[in-house]
Order: sequence, then structure tokens, then C-alpha cells
Amino acid sequence: MQITIITVGKLKEKYLQMGIDEYAKRLSSYAKLQIIELPDEKAPENLSEAGEIQVKDKEGLRILSNIKPDSYCIALAIEGKQQSSEQLAESMDKLATYGKSHITFVIGGSLGLSQEVLKRADEKLSFSKMTFPHQLMRLILLEQVYRAFRIIKGEPYHK
Repeated sequence: MQITIITVGKLKEKYLQMGIDEYAKRLSSYAKLQIIELPDEKAPENLSEAGEIQVKDKEGLRILSNIKPDSYCIALAIEGKQQSSEQLAESMDKLATYGKSHITFVIGGSLGLSQEVLKRADEKLSFSKMTFPHQLMRLILLEQVYRAFRIIKGEPYHK
């Protein structure tokens, strides 16, 4: 299986990068992993709603240009469907069974995802109603994808 993670914004925190590297290494025995880091748009704190849309649209164009047409796209969005780890594993297993061997997860920038990216997504996934920094979501997502593969393979993993 091919897993691609498209993410907006540069990762600066060394402790997050160490965790991401660890889960990327663990995942390598289950899937081919690609992380595509796209630049974020500069957005001042007091941005108007129209300005926010403009920023998300510019980031969205970069995201869309990196999603392969045959890839099953899962956008991380606060309004998406929440799943347990077991449900995510079951979903990923079903996708592989039905020939969707390339899954692309999309993590937006600090303002979220554009409407065009959300329209392109085959599925919207929410990890919580809480807001997390998009850099931290990379690590959380990788851990959950790794956990999903362990569940699919029937291998033990702490709860």
C-alpha cells in the first residue's frame, strides 16, 4: 500500500520531527510512505474572511496539484467523521481489498482546507472536535496509520 501525506507548513519542532521519523520507520514494513510538505501562505492575525478564503484557495491549489487522480483522498477536517482506531483500520483494509492501494491524507494549514480540496476528498476525517496544531497532526496521523496496520495484521499494539 502507498500512503501519501500532504501537509501545509514547515515543521520546525525537533521533538515532533523525531516522532514523525520514528513512525515513518515503523510504517516502512507495512506501506510505502511519502510526506509532501507544501509552503503555507503568510496570513496576518487580523485577516478578513475574504482574505482567509484567498489564503486557503492558494494553499488548496498546491494541495490539489499533488493529489494523484487514482488516489483515495482523506482530508483531515474538524467537521469530518470521527472514527475509532479499529474503524480506521477497517476502512483502510476495505480500501486495499477493493483496489484502492494509494491513500492520500491531507492536512491543511493553520486556517484549514479550501472548499475545492474538501470537494476533491473522498472522505473527511476528524480526530476530535478540538483544534490541534497542524504540525502535531502529522505525528498523530502517522501514529494512527501505523496502529491501523498493526490492527489489520492482527499484531499486538498497546491500547
